Amino acid sequence: MNRFSSIFSQLLQLFSRLEFQRAVEQHRAERHARGFTCWGQFVAMLFCQLGQAQSLREICGGLAGCEGKLKHLGVPEAPKRSTLAYANEHRPWELFQTVFGSLFQRCQEVVGTQKKFRFRNPLLSIDSTLIDLCSSVFDWALYSRDKGAAKLHMVLDHRGYLPKFALITEGKVQDLIAARLLQFEPGTIVVFDKGYIDYKWYEKLTCQGVFFVTRPRRDAKYRVVETLKPPQKRNIVRDEIVRLGEPHHRQKSLLRLIEVQVPDREEPLILLTNLMHFGATTISQIYKERWQIEVFFRSLKQTLRIKTFVGTSANALKIQIWTALIAMLVLKYLQLRASIGWSLSNLVALLRHQLFVYRDLMTWLNQPFEPPPILSMGMKQLSLGLV
Repeated sequence: MNRFSSIFSQLLQLFSRLEFQRAVEQHRAERHARGFTCWGQFVAMLFCQLGQAQSLREICGGLAGCEGKLKHLGVPEAPKRSTLAYANEHRPWELFQTVFGSLFQRCQEVVGTQKKFRFRNPLLSIDSTLIDLCSSVFDWALYSRDKGAAKLHMVLDHRGYLPKFALITEGKVQDLIAARLLQFEPGTIVVFDKGYIDYKWYEKLTCQGVFFVTRPRRDAKYRVVETLKPPQKRNIVRDEIVRLGEPHHRQKSLLRLIEVQVPDREEPLILLTNLMHFGATTISQIYKERWQIEVFFRSLKQTLRIKTFVGTSANALKIQIWTALIAMLVLKYLQLRASIGWSLSNLVALLRHQLFVYRDLMTWLNQPFEPPPILSMGMKQLSLGLV
């Protein structure tokens, strides 16, 4: 007879306990621990995301209600609210960043060579999103006079639409400051919007062999070096080789300016890129793919807990956001492994009710509306001889 642990326990098997313990030792996360382990903290915060818990009371109460099933998770007992709050405030958030990186590598193996375009270059998108906070509670994240905010800077890998890199800062930090910290492999195509305009950074990317597609300023100064013939029966209006800058200070590298006529849009879309060997239509499709990072941010905010926080310190906020990104990778992994087309919202909604159900995860994932198999008790119930 086949026996299974709970679905939550099977999800936790995606994380190697050996690698997790190495990360704990690397960051010295348990140097002041008194019984409550980092694994227990991780399980509790992941339950906060997948179980849709909105407070410390719901996290600890939800785990305490499943006390007998926690042994399968590697947790002896449910944590107390004060214990979990103290751990989130003082234990390093870098531990969760390391766990995120390990899980990302595993998800990439599942994606394989799945691509939307013919070219072999890796395609990445860069963008950021603001997370509104209460300025009186999160006084360290003051964004304006009467508003607080944190900012999530992220790199999205379009092969599977997986979050590859993230940086959590205060809301005032500019996007370009975070972008300058990134390192890309030669041959990578990076897509970003007007928030990352910096001619020196463009020159640096070109010298490193990194390609980019973006939009220039409305008042951008440039000189046309060569006019290319746009493809026929396409929405490409013009295609030019240009050199950016004022007459007294021109950029060293030549760039390409493409004007695209978008349906249901009055003004044409102007694109700037250093991709000289790609067709203009392909470049316009590459920039259109940038919208996927906006879709990712919307899904992250609507399905997981990054709007309401269970701690007010900067460390607790970063731990919860990193746990949300880990949970998003888990959901993406399940989507990739499933044989049916799950939407992210339906997967989160149904998974929340199945976390502590004892059935095979992959069977449920492919047949979610089938009842679980009836387990044989292995013995007959004694009949009472009542007259």
